[in-house]
Amino acid sequence: MAKLRPLGDKVLIKRVEAETKTKSGIVLPDTAKEKPKRGKVLSVGEGKRLEDGTRSPVTVKKGDEVIFASYAGTELKVDGEELIIMAEDDILAVVE
Repeated sequence: MAKLRPLGDKVLIKRVEAETKTKSGIVLPDTAKEKPKRGKVLSVGEGKRLEDGTRSPVTVKKGDEVIFASYAGTELKVDGEELIIMAEDDILAVVE
């Protein structure tokens, strides 16, 4: 896979797989699956540049599983793999 390094406060994320069954055991066809709003952080930028020239570090780190806003970021395909690059502000929570 090509190596991508997000700039500024951007974060590179790979979505986790969508559920294939409901909690009650009904198998969902591909057309009914909702795109998950969870993903794993693959890479982070250096942080947002502040007015005084210093950087505010990104609070998530590589390997974190995160929940993000529904329409957050920009989807891209790299070497056949679907990824999302988004601003750190679009991340709602870290799953612990």
